[in-house]
Amino acid sequence: MTHPIVPQIIELATPVAEELGLEVVAVVFHTNQRPPILRVDIRNPQQDTGLDDCELMSRALEASLDAASIIPDAYVLEVSSPGISRQLNTDREFNSFKGFPVIVWTSPPYNGQQEWTGQLIRRDETNVYLNQKGRVVEINRSLITKVQLDERRA
Repeated sequence: MTHPIVPQIIELATPVAEELGLEVVAVVFHTNQRPPILRVDIRNPQQDTGLDDCELMSRALEASLDAASIIPDAYVLEVSSPGISRQLNTDREFNSFKGFPVIVWTSPPYNGQQEWTGQLIRRDETNVYLNQKGRVVEINRSLITKVQLDERRA
């Protein structure tokens, strides 16, 4: 379950990232750690995301978070690149990774399965389409809990 302050952090982090030419890919706030860990995954759309990108974003975001006082207590900020095994969320990501192997999780199970693997064909307003050995599988988006690149088959 997403922590309630995550949307505020995304709202704050997105313009900071854009100013640096970066994109916010995901934000997770791990409150089960002491101190809690705020993890922000970024991507550089122009080139491979490097340590310099993470460092720049970390410094800029830390200043913005401190000024906004969204997180009242001590926490650890981690800024990193999501890497190849990341979850697909945006239309841009689904377009960029057409033809790549993916894993799709559904809940409740769809046709008796909760985990589907195949080559990503596309996503539209209603379905995600996979190629499974030449057979097209349509999975309704309302059933999908997560779509992730399948690094086991990449």
